[in-house]
Formats: sequence, structure tokens, C-alpha cells
Amino acid sequence: MSHQIYTTDILVVGGGTGGTAAAIQAARRGIRTILVSEFAWLGGMLTSAGVSAPDGNELVAWQTGLWGAFLQELRDRQPGGLDNSWVSFFSYDPAVGAAIFADWVKELANLQWMAGQVPLEVLQQGNCVTGVRFADFTVHAKVILDGTELGDLLALAEIPYRWGWELQGEWGEPSAPASYNALTEKYPVQSPTWVVVMQDFGDAVAPEIPAAPNYNPALFAGAWENYGAEKFLNYGRLPGDRFMINWPIKGNDYAEGVGRLVESEASKADFIQECRWHSQNFAHFIQNQLGRRYGLAEKIFPGNGTAFALHPYYRESRRLVGLTTIREQDILPVAGGQVASLFTDAVAVGNYANDHHYPGFDLPLQPKSIRWGGRWTGTPFTIPYRCLVPATTDGLLVCEKNISVSHIANGATRLQPVVMGIGQAAGMAAAMCVELGVQPRDLPVRALQEALLQDKQTPAAIAPLFNLDFSPHHSQWLFTQLNYLDHPEDYPVSGNCPQISLVEEVSTQNCDCLTGIFQRMDQQNYQILVTEPSAYQGQTWKLVTLRSHIDEQLQIAVHKQLITVWGKLNFSGNWLLVDQLKR
Repeated sequence: MSHQIYTTDILVVGGGTGGTAAAIQAARRGIRTILVSEFAWLGGMLTSAGVSAPDGNELVAWQTGLWGAFLQELRDRQPGGLDNSWVSFFSYDPAVGAAIFADWVKELANLQWMAGQVPLEVLQQGNCVTGVRFADFTVHAKVILDGTELGDLLALAEIPYRWGWELQGEWGEPSAPASYNALTEKYPVQSPTWVVVMQDFGDAVAPEIPAAPNYNPALFAGAWENYGAEKFLNYGRLPGDRFMINWPIKGNDYAEGVGRLVESEASKADFIQECRWHSQNFAHFIQNQLGRRYGLAEKIFPGNGTAFALHPYYRESRRLVGLTTIREQDILPVAGGQVASLFTDAVAVGNYANDHHYPGFDLPLQPKSIRWGGRWTGTPFTIPYRCLVPATTDGLLVCEKNISVSHIANGATRLQPVVMGIGQAAGMAAAMCVELGVQPRDLPVRALQEALLQDKQTPAAIAPLFNLDFSPHHSQWLFTQLNYLDHPEDYPVSGNCPQISLVEEVSTQNCDCLTGIFQRMDQQNYQILVTEPSAYQGQTWKLVTLRSHIDEQLQIAVHKQLITVWGKLNFSGNWLLVDQLKR
């Protein structure tokens, strides 16, 4: 068979969270796009890597763009709903997520998706990337996006990138080490995890999970001792009595010799095999400790061994040296405020805590979490367009965990919804570069911001505001976003726009309803002692919300007053996710 040559406007390499979003957004803009993925599923962390209980961007105000559309599709398609686990407000069957992405791609005649291929060579003319060679074909394109899990195009094209830690002396990051040490040497990047899905077989006896090579039960001893078995399993509970096993405490994070991921294909294969064995051994340990009612779930992922994700969940990648670099200071709250500083070239929003994973070690980090809506959430921050653009190379954008970010700040920028927003921005930018005939570094950023805010299908917020949680199609939403981009000096440190008063009514149809005594346990810590209905009488449930006007009502509710609340009960987290409240 002859080696095929394709020519297109945009090529996206890698079908992960960012790459999938980028390809869909570029094609929806009307630009000819080719997406080449390694795996049979699109979506990366959200699907093929099995992390189907995503973290971050949970508040209604951040549920915009492709991320918001994805959540709405999940709500429409997932039997049993999304209120299943306590680590996330959204957990779902990863096959449902993969089907959503596949359907979105099918709708686009100008988007060609080719699976089962990895990049082998990057073609260049001078300092400009012009194409990528794969085993069976070569693609030439005007703009190429690196959406691979580990920044493979950066290495193949010898584009400057970072791997590992930066010291405090580099950018003055408060949580960075002053000097290299045993931790930085042993763990140059965060631990990957090979997600495995287990299942409660009830009265039946689950098939035995055999131990893999290198089994050592001492590695897992005490994994859930501070939680209890039930809470441990419910951490990543999925619909259908299944459990996403992605447990950081003496669990299946794996980082022994993690540097092998970028040394050679052979060393990478060795690490990946050990990572999978480690997860199998953790599943074996769980079954031995908790009994044979728990086994490997059936028919979760395609191929053999269908309880195991298609590839590891990579928390860190090669990281581009871009036109700017996101540092820890850029994701931390401003003095006396609840938000980080607003980048003037912001193109995406994140709000997760700065979360780092190293087996057996908790890295002390500057706090960037706040209590909001009755639960901990992260300080909102923005992603600047310049961190997607190489400092010295044309024809290329990045759209995954491979953006220009420090090792420390990567702990917050790596989360699934953030990467999806990065992908949407990169796809829009690439499309506009083709339309205008310019290189990514010369793209007018304000035009890109307006295009993201005014996208007809999935407009995306880029200036985070807690109380901007009504429809992005409302004129006041757009006005407010543009106003703060025009006047960043007016961006409120509270994260609340003082002029906003709109509230979108939420239907209480199919909602759970509780009446009872409101209890204020602490600041932003609420619960209800139920008086009605009788099925829950005398029980205590936590009250949480993702809606700003409900958050305001909870803050002023009087201790021990009678209230009625409507929302969704989450039995894993023992909370009611409140959509309406009556005092």
C-alpha cells in the first residue's frame, strides 16, 4: 500500500481532551481539519484515560464553551444521572463520553478523523512546522496543533520545552524548591495513574483478579484507613455500581522511573507496562481486602482487559517554552481577593486547587482554595493565549497539558475542563490564522477573544466571575465579559460583578425536595436536619450549590430556621446539590 499524502488547513495530532476540542472547534468554524489519534476513543482524560469523574470548573458560571456543552450532553445521555461520586459533581460511564465526542465529529463533514496512528516525524521549513509523518500517511497543513498526551511534537520537532522542576530562583514561585533534592530527582514530573474500573457484583462472586508481576501488598496497606472502605469506593463511584479507581493514597499512582516516559520508546513501554501492573495489583489488593463481591467491571473500554483504561492518565507532559509562561503567582488569589489576576490575553478559565501527586509525599503548596457554595473549590484563574504559542517556532500551537506553564502551576492547569477550554481556544485560534493568513504569534488576540465569547454554538467565558451564571447567549453576559477584558483594572477581586442581578429559574421537576432545620456549622459549611419527607426524617444532609444566587441565600440563612430545598441527593457525598431554596 502506498504512503498517502494529505493536504489540509489544520492538522490536530492527538485525540485527547484538548486535541478533540481543538479539532471540533476548528471544523465548526468551517475550516478543513484532520484529527489523528492514537486510540479508538476521543476525549483523552475524560474518556480513554478513564477519569470520568472530572475535577474543576464545576460552578455553573464556568460551565460554558465545549465543556458546558459536554456536561449538558452527559446529563441528557447518562442513565441515572451524574450525581454518583464525592470527588466530583459529575461522574459517568466513559463510553457515554466517548460517544458524545464521536457524534460531534460525525456531524462535521470538513473534519476527518483517523485513529490508530502516532507521529513519527515533524516536517519543517526553516523555523516553521509544515507537516507530520505517520506510519501510513503524511499530512501537510497550514497550522498544526500538538494535542498529544506527552507533547510528542515538541520533541520530534526539537521545539524548546521544559521537563521537570524549576527552582524558586527562576520565577520566584513561593512553593518551588530552593534547590534540587531527592524528591525532584526521583519524581521529575507528577505521577501518572492507570485507571481501572471495578464493580460491585452484589451477592454474586466476582471473577478472581490475579496478581500481576511485582505484587507487594505492603505498598497498598492502609490505603483507605482514614476513610473506610465504603467512602473509599464511593470516591469515584460511577453509575451501575461501578467504581473508578484513581486513588492517590497508597493507591494506583505510579512514578517509579517516570523519566523513562521521554527517554526512548522502549523505556516508555517498560514504564507503561509497570504502571498497568501496578493498577492490577491494587485491584487485586482491594478484592482480597474487601471480598469477592468486588471485581473488575465488564465491557467498560474497547479491546481486551476492558476494565482498564486505554492508556495512563498523564498529569504532566513536556511543557512548551512559549511567548509567556504561567507561574504559580498567576494562579494564586490576589491579596484580599478570591480570584487570580486577569491576563489581558485570557482565552480559557480554570478554578481547581493546585493538586500535585507524588507517591508517599505531600508537596507543601501555597493555598489557592476557597469555600464557596458550602464546599471547597479553587481560586479562579485564566489561561493566556501566549502560553499556547512557541517562542521561536511558527506553524504550531499546543492544546493539552503541554502549554507553557511551570511545573508548580501545572498542578492547576492540567485538569480536564481547563484543558478542554485550552483546546477550544487553540482550535479557534488555528481557524482564524487560516482565515487571516497569519502565523499564530501574529493573530489579533482581541479578535480571538470575541470569537470565543460570541461562538454561535458554544460561547466560552474567559473572564471568571462567580455570579455570571446565566446564559452566555444573554446580552448582559457578553457585555460583562467584554467590559472586564477592556478594563482589566476594574476586574473585581471578589470575583463578583456588582451590576449583576439576573437569576435563571431552574425547574424543580425530577428534583429531590427536603424540608428541615437549617444548620450553620461554620463559614460556608451548611446542613439540614430533615423533617420531611418521612423517608429522610431525622437524617442530616450537607447542603452545597453550584449557583451564585443560592450561595448568597445560604450565606444569609438563619441558623435553626425552617427551610425547603430542591436539588439532587448525592448518596456518596451525603449532600443535596441545591438548585432552589425557600426560607
